[in-house]
Amino acid sequence: MTASEFLAAFAAEIGVPVPAGPDFDALLAVASVAAHGSERLAAPLACWMGGASGLSADDLLAAARRVAPPPDAA
Repeated sequence: MTASEFLAAFAAEIGVPVPAGPDFDALLAVASVAAHGSERLAAPLACWMGGASGLSADDLLAAARRVAPPPDAA
């Protein structure tokens, strides 16, 4: 199963649309910032928390970047 197939099936199962366009890219960036700014397990949980927050994908990305240490500090 590809990622696209999984996301489409999961979206249908839980009754939400699959993120698209700029939101898709911003959410992947949130996961990347979380995974690289801490332990990898932070990525999926940060994305869940973001979804629960109701904030936009851009706002979530900005928040993740504020929280993560600078890349050279890791």
